[in-house]
Amino acid sequence: MRLAPQLHRIGNDIVAAYLVETTDGITVIDAGLPGHWHDLLRELRAMGRELSDIRGVILTHGDSDHLGFAERLRSEHGVPVYIHAADAERAKGGPKPPTPMGRKRLGALVGFFAYAARKGGARTRHLTEVVEVTDGQVLLLPGEPQIVALPGHSPGSVAVFVPAVRAAFVGDALTTRSVLTGEVGPQPAPFTDEPAEALASLDRLARLDVEWILPGHGAPWRGRPADAVAAVRAAASA
Repeated sequence: MRLAPQLHRIGNDIVAAYLVETTDGITVIDAGLPGHWHDLLRELRAMGRELSDIRGVILTHGDSDHLGFAERLRSEHGVPVYIHAADAERAKGGPKPPTPMGRKRLGALVGFFAYAARKGGARTRHLTEVVEVTDGQVLLLPGEPQIVALPGHSPGSVAVFVPAVRAAFVGDALTTRSVLTGEVGPQPAPFTDEPAEALASLDRLARLDVEWILPGHGAPWRGRPADAVAAVRAAASA
């Protein structure tokens, strides 16, 4: 799905990944679920591009529902995969601490797991090699993406700030559709390691000069980042 010139989404409001396209090639942000490979190929065809145009994959964090086809791109096509150093081991299959599930609605929860099953979530391949990145680093990839550390959901959770498309790709630093309840609108993401830290980290997101906030779960959000952050905090306190 083309969201804007140079900006594309694959997947849907349950699980999504993104593509930034420039004359230098394509940067993929997050890799969804393994079955999103076919969505990636369809989107590339619609764009008139090839797998060989992909210059890198940036992961917003190391949880399995964001790893999807990343290892396939890396091992079969030589595409480097970038992740914050604090989440590198998680992306390689390291442990994730247990987190409380919180409120849930059966229909939304069943829908999430059913969709994940259809998209091969049980077959996710962890990374065997990654390129570790740090806060503030600007990567030599299409769009010149910048890493903005947003720890809390995981130690190495980041936003990927791409000035070329005025977008911040936030992974699970926030969500606009809860996979547990189906509720829509900016809100904290479930399965967060350190909820208080995650909320505090959003101060950094609020200061970015973007018009798109693009989560891993939920609809794209367009508007002032500060407004999205305020909505997340209001939802957290409700």
